[in-house]
Amino acid sequence: MNLKDVKNLARERMKGYCRVCKECNGVACAGEVPGMGGCGSGESFKRNYESLRNIKLVLKTIHDAKDPDTSVEIFKTKIDLPLITAPVTGSSINMGGYLTEQEYSDAAVMGSIKAGTIAMTGDSANPDFYIAGLNSIKKANGKGIAIIKPRENSKIIENIKKAEESGALAVGIDIDGAGLITMALNGQPVGPKTLEELKELTSSTNLPFIIKGIMCVEDAVLAVEAGASAIVVSNHGGRVLNNCLAPSDVLEDIAKEVKGKVTILADGNVREGADILKYIALGADAVLCARPIIWGAYGGYDDGVKLIIDNFKNELKQAMILTGCKDIKSIDKNKIVNLNKGIFNI
Repeated sequence: MNLKDVKNLARERMKGYCRVCKECNGVACAGEVPGMGGCGSGESFKRNYESLRNIKLVLKTIHDAKDPDTSVEIFKTKIDLPLITAPVTGSSINMGGYLTEQEYSDAAVMGSIKAGTIAMTGDSANPDFYIAGLNSIKKANGKGIAIIKPRENSKIIENIKKAEESGALAVGIDIDGAGLITMALNGQPVGPKTLEELKELTSSTNLPFIIKGIMCVEDAVLAVEAGASAIVVSNHGGRVLNNCLAPSDVLEDIAKEVKGKVTILADGNVREGADILKYIALGADAVLCARPIIWGAYGGYDDGVKLIIDNFKNELKQAMILTGCKDIKSIDKNKIVNLNKGIFNI
């Protein structure tokens, strides 16, 4: 099995849902929600791609960073690289259904563990999908993180308790799912949360609590005040609001305000190891990845997921060697040039 074979099989098995494009830029799949694309004209998905592409690495080859350490510790768990599998549900709704929900979830969770990292599992308008994720976490002896849609607090707390029973490492909500079309189509009440509602959720559990979907400094500050252990700077892959900024547009400002007060994760078009380095340089502690993991699962089950993540690890290590980074803590803004802002910080 190699990457080309996995992607070819994924393309065949997801026919009509994902083209597994050479450049995953949101153009071909624009408006395909449900599906794998960005909402509306797909401008937010496209911006995620364009913004990250316009951040360049500074090549540096006179140094002693010959064998970089790519490992980090997240939620008291050491992982081999700063990449966590993002929460994804809806195999039959968004991906074509070649894999059942349980098969996809198992592949994502077990493949991530095989590659030395962990996976988040998701939630959906179909409550069985959330349970499938928890089943996978149980099979993995708790090595997983459960993410819940922003339903009514009473429903979220019920699902938090289920996550605790599964032995999950952490739990959270993808607050950016408040506008998901798939939830609305299935009559599921979701929406934004007040500060007091968030405090109720964080205080309902002893597990680390994650708030996914932070896209401005003000919300990041409120998430810290609410008691979150981690935030995810994310616009839900450009799938909920057209014409919004990319995570890489706002991450640096958010990190300046809350770095060290909360674990900062980020996602949005992570497609190669260099993208991980870019997000770390902008202020993230680790990244989330979705679409390539889906390709891995559909093209090769858990071994396909492992292959995808191992490739990320190799690419990241190479990028660290060629930018002079001995470890993840060595990655800073001096390793990049952000053409989006016109700042040349060499």
